[in-house]
Amino acid sequence: MKRNYQKELDRILEEQEKQGRVPTLFLHSCCAPCSSYVLEYLSRYFQITVFYYNPNIWPEEEYRKRAEEQKQFIRRFRQDMSDEEKLCHPITFLEGDYEKERFYQTVKGLEEIPEGGERCFRCYELRLREAAQHAEKLGMDYFNTTLSISPLKNAEKLNEIGERLAEEYGVSYLVSDFKKKNGFKRSTELSGMYGMYRQDYCGCVFSMRERQSRKQGAAEPEPGAESSSPKAMEEQNFNSR
Repeated sequence: MKRNYQKELDRILEEQEKQGRVPTLFLHSCCAPCSSYVLEYLSRYFQITVFYYNPNIWPEEEYRKRAEEQKQFIRRFRQDMSDEEKLCHPITFLEGDYEKERFYQTVKGLEEIPEGGERCFRCYELRLREAAQHAEKLGMDYFNTTLSISPLKNAEKLNEIGERLAEEYGVSYLVSDFKKKNGFKRSTELSGMYGMYRQDYCGCVFSMRERQSRKQGAAEPEPGAESSSPKAMEEQNFNSR
């Protein structure tokens, strides 16, 4: 039977409130817009460390732009919660290393797999594993990711990977599907309210190429594109700007 991750999360939060507990949560974030609803939702129940680790993002200036947007949103959100005297437990920020070669090695051989397939699943695990390792070192109660808020992300696979890593590292994975309860819709509303930069592709060079291909109405990649290395694709995109 298919699991309802939102109902499972509701039960966890309800039990915490009964016990008067405010656990710590190590929250991997893919970007500020996706984190907006998640922080609004979970900051009432957890002390949160937002972990920005996204070596998949290309190009580097895009990575830096998204990282800065994340920091700015956290700062403004905390101030707004304070000004409005709303319940909001502490939120801190930690940026991971920008290890783009590690990402390319992780997805090697899967470059032509369409977005949403095995390449993305490898990317999920790369980022969640890094989050789990940090959560263990920091003695956090839970770890999680904002990724499930996107209608394009596979919540079942994310929770499967998260729970497997939880057993490996001894830190509980907070099961979730943040697109439920109109989470994605609320994230777009918050993005507008805060005037956030909202990107139009997932982040990696492969998703950018796929998005550009769809925009151009191209049914097939350009000649030679399939054999291009990530580095070659980066150079080609950079030189064409």
